[in-house]
Amino acid sequence: MKASIHPQYNPIANVVCSCGNSFTVGSTKDKVHVELCNKCHPFYTGQQRFVDSASRIEKFRIKQEAAKPLKTKKDEEKEARQPQTLREMLEALKK
Repeated sequence: MKASIHPQYNPIANVVCSCGNSFTVGSTKDKVHVELCNKCHPFYTGQQRFVDSASRIEKFRIKQEAAKPLKTKKDEEKEARQPQTLREMLEALKK
C-alpha cells in the first residue's frame, strides 16, 4: 500500500442524531451528524412516522409548479408547428 494517502482513522468519533441521542463509533471524522438513529428510527421504535427532514417533497412540488408554464408553452409551440389534418400536411409539402 502507498504511504500517506489514507485518511486518519479515529476510533472514538462522536455521532450526534437530530433527536439528541449521541454515541461513539470509529470513523475518519471526529464528529458525525445523522438524521436518524436507533432511538428515533421507525423500524426500531415501532411507531409510524413520516421522515422528510430535507423537505424533498416540498422541493419536488415547487419544481413541478415552476415547470407547468414551460410545459404548456412547449406543447403550444409543438402544436403550432405540426399540421393538424392531411390537407394541411399536403399543402405544407407544396410550399
